[in-house]
Amino acid sequence: MKQFIAFVRKEFFHVLRDRRTLLILFGMPIAQILIFGFALTNEVKDSEILVVDYAKDDASQQIISEIGASRYFDIRNAALTHKEILSTFQQGKIKAVVVFPAGFNRDLLHDNQAHIQIITDATDINTANMITNYLTSIIRDYQTKINENFSIPYQIIPETRMLYNPQLKGAHGFVPGVMALVLMLVSVMMTAISIVKEKETGTMEILLVSPFKPVLVIFAKAFPYFILSLINVTAILFLSVFALQLPVKGSLLLLFAESTLFIITCLTLGIFISIKTDSQQIAMLISLMGMLLPTMMFSGFLFPIENMPVPLQVVSNIIPSKWYYIIVKSIMIKGLGIAALWKETLILAGMTLFLLTISLKSFKIRLQ
Repeated sequence: MKQFIAFVRKEFFHVLRDRRTLLILFGMPIAQILIFGFALTNEVKDSEILVVDYAKDDASQQIISEIGASRYFDIRNAALTHKEILSTFQQGKIKAVVVFPAGFNRDLLHDNQAHIQIITDATDINTANMITNYLTSIIRDYQTKINENFSIPYQIIPETRMLYNPQLKGAHGFVPGVMALVLMLVSVMMTAISIVKEKETGTMEILLVSPFKPVLVIFAKAFPYFILSLINVTAILFLSVFALQLPVKGSLLLLFAESTLFIITCLTLGIFISIKTDSQQIAMLISLMGMLLPTMMFSGFLFPIENMPVPLQVVSNIIPSKWYYIIVKSIMIKGLGIAALWKETLILAGMTLFLLTISLKSFKIRLQ
């Protein structure tokens, strides 16, 4: 028993001296609980919606006040034409538009019924459905309130319109997310592991002393995964168009160009991880935990980013897959061009240049 206790004490000392082990044991669970508790929610909170009030009467103003009083929406008022409303959706600034037609209160008093149009961005089906349900519920509550004082009930009819995905197909939401997830994992993890494997087996020394330039050795290791990732993009798009009936509304050439940029970003990230690690296990752990979870949580693929606390929204900006997800949705589903996506493209290009620069500066041509 004394020997057993001695071995247990020895193992405790080993664990307590290893800061990386302590970080995994205690830091990771705490971080995941905090991040998951705030990020993993499908609730609609403070979603920006646009109110276009052509009526400007008492009834429309009361409903607008009811919507603004809820914690779900952040209202912006504007007088826009139908074309301007579509342009606002294309810019991705709002999630929904509520349109009050002219004579709304008059129709309610004289005809005992009036119509409200609710237009939502259905590229994110879950958010669009929730916003529609919340708005409809608020309108029904107002209808119930005013009917308490009248013998003839008034009826307010919400007319909903789902932009970009009127049939509410699930493929519109998950195909761009799957593209970002697959390319991120394949490019980052496989590149990092393949280069670290050379270090572990000792063959990296042979490659470094060869006539081939050391930097070109690294790029040569990453190039096959660049080609394989492009094949993945082609396969996903082929299945999306012919199996899932999801046509590419925008430029196919632009989509491939943006995918190429994103793949290069991921490859440079994989190279950076491989330079900073010395074992395949650590490289795989960083690639999976550091890339898989952030891509799923902070890209907007599964959970709306605007519902997260501000610090997590700031963190999401450093996740490359967030910007690629926006690009793919905008090209495939909205049919937008480079004029609407220049900001996201520049961000990905900047990330690529930054990762490539620090990777080359950190790369050592001598192994110790």
